[in-house]
Amino acid sequence: MSARIVTVTPNPSLDRTIELSGELQRGAVQRAVRSTAEPGGKGVNVSRVVVASGGDTVAVLPGDETDPVLLGLATRGIPTAALPIGAALRSNVTVTEPTGTTTKLNEPGPSLAGRLDDLAELVATTAGPTATGPAARWVVLAGSLPPGLPDDALAVLVRAVRQRHGDDVKVAVDSSGVPFTALLQSGERIDLVKPNAEELAEVVGGDPEAYEQEPGLAAAAAARLRERGVGTVLLTLGSAGAVLVDGTGSWSAAAPRITARSTVGAGDSALAGYLLAEVAGAPQERRLAQAVATGAAAAGLPGSDVPALDATDPDAVVVRRLDPSADSSPAEHATDHPVPHVV
Repeated sequence: MSARIVTVTPNPSLDRTIELSGELQRGAVQRAVRSTAEPGGKGVNVSRVVVASGGDTVAVLPGDETDPVLLGLATRGIPTAALPIGAALRSNVTVTEPTGTTTKLNEPGPSLAGRLDDLAELVATTAGPTATGPAARWVVLAGSLPPGLPDDALAVLVRAVRQRHGDDVKVAVDSSGVPFTALLQSGERIDLVKPNAEELAEVVGGDPEAYEQEPGLAAAAAARLRERGVGTVLLTLGSAGAVLVDGTGSWSAAAPRITARSTVGAGDSALAGYLLAEVAGAPQERRLAQAVATGAAAAGLPGSDVPALDATDPDAVVVRRLDPSADSSPAEHATDHPVPHVV
């Protein structure tokens, strides 16, 4: 039986993606060559990759059973644990150009005022043992907060998981802004965070562009998050690849060359790739390679489509150890540590 990954998306959406044949022209009328609508949100996207890869997941989110987001997840075979709210979930619009340039228009979402305790209880319960299996391996808190939730909502959710399950369930966080900063200041222990360069700079300072160009500088900045109760940092750098930092060292991985079609969900897919590799027992180098390969595969797909692991190529990702004491030559780890398709 595969280990379960529970995702939590406090502010999910119905993501409509419009694909253009040329550059977006402000103030003009343009025809779309393709339009899709998918259930979205960072945690939802992680669950979509897990299901596509044959893994075990439950997506926790607010929403009524007749909401298009919940209906869409059911149609796609993604198990959910939903908190009824009596209001429609938000819709987001993404416009993509042939060059891979992406423009996003995001609604704020419905208010969850007064529902944080209910959400925390739902998360803690869903992460627990089931009639057919043990507690979840991971709880992933991902995305923005909707109106009505306090800035410390992420800390409250992490605390609920820790109080119920202790260290038996690992916690990963992919968020930003004030809620993420409040979580880091709360003292709650976090096993994994996945910022991008801009989000890292918001917390520790520095130049996001420099982080994308200098892996060593990025790793040093990411290591500062470990001083705030974070176990591992997976820093995604877009087309520049990613950096991974934990208590044993740091690594960088260059992204394979692809023709980008849409960046929607690429970072979420990278996180899913890392988690699936971790669940499969892969070492850190291989987890990083799988993360970069999965993110790259997502960027090469149209709209908000997500890849399955068997459609990725971690063997094409070169991982370098950044520690001064280690061999700095390129190292490919896929041959020694294969990541199975089903986890």
